[in-house]
Amino acid sequence: MSLIVKICGLSTRDALDVALDAGADMVGFVFFAPSPRNVSFETARALGARVEARAKKVALTVDADDALLAEIVELFGPDFLQLHGDETPERVLAVKSKFKLPIIKALPIEKRADSNELKKYALGPDWERTELHPWTHNWILFDAKAPKDATRPGGLGRPFDWHLVGAALTNVPIILSGGLNPKNIEEALRITRVPAVDVSSGVESSPGVKDPNKIREFIRIAREAHVRLPVYEAESNP
Repeated sequence: MSLIVKICGLSTRDALDVALDAGADMVGFVFFAPSPRNVSFETARALGARVEARAKKVALTVDADDALLAEIVELFGPDFLQLHGDETPERVLAVKSKFKLPIIKALPIEKRADSNELKKYALGPDWERTELHPWTHNWILFDAKAPKDATRPGGLGRPFDWHLVGAALTNVPIILSGGLNPKNIEEALRITRVPAVDVSSGVESSPGVKDPNKIREFIRIAREAHVRLPVYEAESNP
């Protein structure tokens, strides 16, 4: 299976076009006001129309209620809903059931015990990795834990110990996120062997401002590195 690359936090036509032209498989749009990458419904609708069938559209929300999710689904038409807050397994199941869309559930990870959270969410056939149908099953996205004083979830551009992913690799599809950039993506893939990666701040010149050259470089290096990977299990700490 080819590596799936997600470019997240897109908010302008130029950045979106670069990501699509460079071959991004997923393009993410943030619907969370505190984020510098937040997009209005008007902007999201215009950008979403440009995607057409070239990539899968992901709507990122943080502890959104049903009313907001319904508005996003109606106006933006996402292919995936990314839940990046403190949503419980029950809430994730309810969103999946109500909106009939595959879910990307973000889980913060800092220590080995954090990877056990995956077992609470990834239950049932909807969470089983299927090489032939990556656009219909749900995904777990591992991100770095936010600092204690952070006003937004996620690692805010910081990586975590990628060896922790090895303990969590099962038949559940995992997206690696958190602090990835063109300089470290090859090492991250070597250690984790994940089927998908996600980047946002790592391809920016400043918060919320995407750098076209970094987007192209990230996608190119990630794909080349993935092809070179030997076939064996991900590394883990002894």
